[in-house]
Amino acid sequence: MTTAGYDTRTSRITDVTRRYWGFDALRPLQAEAIAAGLENRDSLLVMPTGSGKSLCYQVPPILAQRTDVVVSPLIALMKDQVDNLRQCGYPAASLHSGMSSSEIQASFKGIAAGKFRLIFVAPERLLTTQCLGMLQQADVRAFAIDEAHCISHWGHDFRPEYRRLAEIRQSFPNASFHAFTATATKRVREDIVHQLRLKDPAVLVGDFDRPNLTYRVFPRLDVYAQTLEVIRRHANEAVIVYCVSRRDTESMSAHLAGAGVKVTHYHAGMDPADRRRAQDSFADERIDVVVATVAFGMGIDRSNVRCVIHAALPKSIEHYQQETGRAGRDGLPAECVLFYSASDVIRWEELIARSAGEATRPDEVSSAMKAQLDLVQRYAASMQCRHRRLVEHFGQPYARENCEACDVCLGETEEVADSTVLAQKILSCIARVDQRFGAKHVTEVLVGADTELIRSFGHDKLSTYGLLRGTDRKALGNLVYQLVDAGVLVRTAGDRPILKLNEASWEVLRGRRTVRLFKPKETGVRKTRHDEDAWSGVDAELFEELRKLRLDLAARRHVPAYTICGDTVLRDMARARPGSAQALKRIRGLGERKIAEYGGDFLSCIRAHCEKAGVPLDQSNDGDVSPPRSGAPGMAKLKAFELFGGGAAISEVAAVIGRAVSTTTQYLAEYIERDRPESVEPWVNSAEYREIASVISVLGPRPLRPIFERLGEKYPYDTIRIVSAHIAYVGIPSR
Repeated sequence: MTTAGYDTRTSRITDVTRRYWGFDALRPLQAEAIAAGLENRDSLLVMPTGSGKSLCYQVPPILAQRTDVVVSPLIALMKDQVDNLRQCGYPAASLHSGMSSSEIQASFKGIAAGKFRLIFVAPERLLTTQCLGMLQQADVRAFAIDEAHCISHWGHDFRPEYRRLAEIRQSFPNASFHAFTATATKRVREDIVHQLRLKDPAVLVGDFDRPNLTYRVFPRLDVYAQTLEVIRRHANEAVIVYCVSRRDTESMSAHLAGAGVKVTHYHAGMDPADRRRAQDSFADERIDVVVATVAFGMGIDRSNVRCVIHAALPKSIEHYQQETGRAGRDGLPAECVLFYSASDVIRWEELIARSAGEATRPDEVSSAMKAQLDLVQRYAASMQCRHRRLVEHFGQPYARENCEACDVCLGETEEVADSTVLAQKILSCIARVDQRFGAKHVTEVLVGADTELIRSFGHDKLSTYGLLRGTDRKALGNLVYQLVDAGVLVRTAGDRPILKLNEASWEVLRGRRTVRLFKPKETGVRKTRHDEDAWSGVDAELFEELRKLRLDLAARRHVPAYTICGDTVLRDMARARPGSAQALKRIRGLGERKIAEYGGDFLSCIRAHCEKAGVPLDQSNDGDVSPPRSGAPGMAKLKAFELFGGGAAISEVAAVIGRAVSTTTQYLAEYIERDRPESVEPWVNSAEYREIASVISVLGPRPLRPIFERLGEKYPYDTIRIVSAHIAYVGIPSR
């Protein structure tokens, strides 16, 4: 396509997005995915939750003036998506078992008349003779397969009925097929292409990082108290708490209710009417906290979930990415907290054995599921940036040294005293039990437990028996997995993984290698830069008034509040305080239909607030009222720049601005890049600078790990980062 042709198509696309959704800029890969839909080319689009996948199948039928089909796995999800589209004035309908016969007939008539642009349908209904015949008469030219990972045995939510979707090609040989999913490894992507028989598909894989999410991981001690503490941090905000079992769900819900939390619960064992009530109360914002099994969430389109809590390990990284992805779908900051224990692994292994027994290839399925479980366990025990671990799991590089949005990078963990000595004690115990046991047994020997297994093997006579008596077992188990993650210990695969020493283990035992182990700080969590940026310039009181108005508007129309507009729109209105319909059009996320229907109510609320508070209207005239992004310095960063300009030490600046040393060092690197000081002598002495610079002259300034290793791990990453930032513009110093 020529540049002019591409520009024309992009202009037509943004005309549609502006009309229905109130924005005229596309996100990465959306233009390519929409183009595949318009060109009737098969495609697979993998983008994280909240990145705008649905737009990619919503725009083509409007532009092509045709009827497309969306295959969706959940009735609730279909209903909410159709409600949302209709609020925008978009012609959509659904076909599912929850509809009455008269409703289904009305949809059939509308489809036959060409009234709708999108038809949402469950796979089992789509495959019926009646439905296929009706869609053939409607001359359907494209099928969008939502939650496409459900088709893969290697995906995290396999659904057998999805395997039959390829049969549709026989009835629609000229139709294009477009698969959409938020989480898929390379293996799952290949399986989706194979199972759907996609022909020369455009495979589009977006950035898996969700920078607005702050990930935190804690050992599970008192899970009820820990969960309650997090929920109180998010008072009057939407929170989802995930539990493994139905019993856990009900128990957690009861404890939270007893502590005064307005909460509901949701699991597959409930009566369908009770499940729907729980789901609706959360979607309608009558209740902000829901405790649920993993079944909950796929059917919820609520974009302003501010926190997702896992009360136990999820069974895979894919599940974790999908479930945490339900937080912050509006692009605003959200928190994801995981509480874990070694006992979670045992529990999941029992469930895996049970479910694998029902599979056609139980050994293969069991092995794959246990490998996935091991990866999520290593994620929990890791002291590496959480964002990096997740992004790299899906096969993508992560460029930032400090994400500023996880417990590790925010400095919410601290090094365990005498880490190397502690590691030597653990490794010594593993050696003395002849490297024949798993983490649980080794931990019990170290704390001096009195078990039949310990006595039968005579391990109560070992010199390492009780060597760490008084140490919390869960915390000790976490340290064992940190050693595995650090590469100084091996945990074998299989049904009964055991701990084995390697060459690095012996280097630690012989005092030739040091180890750093970490634990959570007792000082609590910090506010992130994203939290500060998201509220920059927002009139908080007006935001709450607009939020109440949105609830009233939704209640009057019997629709979920998020179908009126998202929190991002409310914050932008509370930031810009538009005083006219023309000014309201500059708020991203308000299309023509919503301005016509709700604009008068919003403007009345804003004018009344401004008059009462004595503040002016129309605070933005440039059309961009979004909060500052990562490139715009927040107040803490600006203060840091000021202090660095005076030569202040990193530790001093960190104390003044209330940030972790690692975050403050990142600020220093940005200050150096921005202000270009002649020397970095206040932070790195000349001898260190010359030695680091000599290695950079050979290896280059990035990545930092090879430089760190070439220097014999003598200098911390922070020091290397400072020198690298300085050399980036002054060049390598002459010798």
